[in-house]
Amino acid sequence: MLTIRLAQLEDAETIINFQIAMAWQTEKFELDRPTVTAGVLEVFDDTAKGAYYVAEQRQEVIACLLVTPEWSDWRNGTVLWLQSVFVKEAYRGKGVFRKMYEYLQHMVNNEPTLMGLRLYVEKTNLPAQKVYKALGMNGDHYHFFEWMKSF
Repeated sequence: MLTIRLAQLEDAETIINFQIAMAWQTEKFELDRPTVTAGVLEVFDDTAKGAYYVAEQRQEVIACLLVTPEWSDWRNGTVLWLQSVFVKEAYRGKGVFRKMYEYLQHMVNNEPTLMGLRLYVEKTNLPAQKVYKALGMNGDHYHFFEWMKSF
């Protein structure tokens, strides 16, 4: 049975490992473990930054995602951004992300101050885009632009 739950500090090492694996698998980008460790722990230390959710099967964490809040003046409420989505390879294509998404969608539908869910996806990650479209999400409204400071 698949369980979705708010991550606990004990899950941090698994989440760190997932983030490092995801960066390599999706972008062939090697993350700095101490930086990722500090970043993940910061979320547990300061809940205003966001919250991790995990999917667990038979007491094994098999997926995670980070939810971060964004204030929307247009909606007078909070939009939740889904970030750092990772599902272990053996569990991909089995509806794990769908269950996590439905869990968060239910949370949004039952909390009047929450307005919706958003995420961004790597342009070349076509399998993920297919999943998001199948869930009823669309990428029709916005293009995502960014500027990131060099390390």
